[in-house]
Amino acid sequence: MDTMMSIFQISAGMLVTVLFALWLLWRYVTDTRQTRHTILRNYPVIGHLRYFFEQLGEYFRQYFFLGDRDEMPFNRATRAWVYRLAKNEGGIIGFGSTYALHEPGALIFVNAPFPVLEDDREATPPLVLGEGWCEHPFLARSIVNISGMSYGAISRPAVQALSRGAAAAGCWMSTGEGGLSPYHLEGGCDVMMQIGTAKYGVRDERGELSAQRLRELAALETVRAFEIKLSQGAKPGKGGVLPAAKVTAEIAAIRGIPVGVDSISPNRHPEIANVDQLLDRIEFVRAATGKPVGIKTALGGWHFMNDLCDAILRRGVASAPDFIAIDGGEGGSGAAPQALADHVALSIDEALPRAVDALIEAGLRERIRVVAAGKLVSSARAAWALSAGADFVNTARGFMFSLGCIQALRCHANTCPTGITTHNAKLQRGLVVVDKAERVANYARNMNHEIDMIAHSCGLRHAREFRREHTRIVQPNGQSMALNMLYPYPQARALQTLLQA
Repeated sequence: MDTMMSIFQISAGMLVTVLFALWLLWRYVTDTRQTRHTILRNYPVIGHLRYFFEQLGEYFRQYFFLGDRDEMPFNRATRAWVYRLAKNEGGIIGFGSTYALHEPGALIFVNAPFPVLEDDREATPPLVLGEGWCEHPFLARSIVNISGMSYGAISRPAVQALSRGAAAAGCWMSTGEGGLSPYHLEGGCDVMMQIGTAKYGVRDERGELSAQRLRELAALETVRAFEIKLSQGAKPGKGGVLPAAKVTAEIAAIRGIPVGVDSISPNRHPEIANVDQLLDRIEFVRAATGKPVGIKTALGGWHFMNDLCDAILRRGVASAPDFIAIDGGEGGSGAAPQALADHVALSIDEALPRAVDALIEAGLRERIRVVAAGKLVSSARAAWALSAGADFVNTARGFMFSLGCIQALRCHANTCPTGITTHNAKLQRGLVVVDKAERVANYARNMNHEIDMIAHSCGLRHAREFRREHTRIVQPNGQSMALNMLYPYPQARALQTLLQA
């Protein structure tokens, strides 16, 4: 028996060796005859090691070589901080910060010599969107909210966890441009229905915006507002992209598109070519839904905001959007061409104060709420946005980290190892909805708490009292400058005219 087993093992070993040798021979012949890759043609077989290590390089750098503050788009220190908030472990460190306080762009908040006492602190008040301008205004309770991530771009359990967590934390959740799915509604959270350039979820049989469909969605109590997306920070000037591998039968039905075909949105709304047509569309959606209507856009300069404000003043403030979501060029939870992601649209650091200034100059700041987005995943960055003039902060990747994202950079490939951006059921299995919903809620709550904590250290009763003078930015010479010196508050045009007269 032992002899037979030994013969079997030897035979199996020889067979494996022969098969491996045949595979090496086939690989050698194939590599030397192919014409696409010079390395493989000159170094058959072993040349594959180059591509293997190149593929694994980002993972080795992430965990073994880069420092805690070195990595992009989010360094390890930032990710670990979000993980701790999501796990309710607190953002406490010891032995000092690794934050580079002297590098250009570093944020410093102006602490008060006599900070607000515990008894004098106030809860940060909610703000209303569309009050006095639509039938059903939206009382928004949380400063920090979930930015647009379409069902399709992210998975079913990810949407479910976000919906449940948002409901528990009292923040809103944007649908992204992929339409409203049952999973957005599952948790009972406040939903911001986004209208993308392809009109997914609100289109008729011709692919045009359907008033009937808008009314049906508005009849849902938890659909609180509508957002017309002009562009996003990840890819300004290009529509959303959902690879064919992610277009399942269910997603195709929700969007109204063919199964298994790349879902590519137009690079803009065909019917919106100027600010007047944009205001026409805002008024149309608001009349059809009775709910607040805003826009989302990345900015490339100042002309758009100035032209928009001029048109509103000419037509009357009733035509204005109820909110404007400014997305910085550093945004990027969605798949995007690298040329656009790297080089198109202003950073939120520049776009946000300029957009707010345009509203102040036009006397529209109280009419229009401002939402800021663009790598605002930390409480300090969110507090900066409030100082610059934002009313709310949206983040997508912050909430992806709360779901367990490890920044594998495979969002577009349907191979996300954490189950967040894949429709592979085996990979989705790792994302337990009940557990991740709790982490989503923890992250939102703790973000709001830490923003208030920064406000209290600045001598403010709550976070809505932030102004530009409370924030300083380190300059290239190593000295900091107050935000109100970098971006002085402008005067309203009527006052400017009066002073000039």
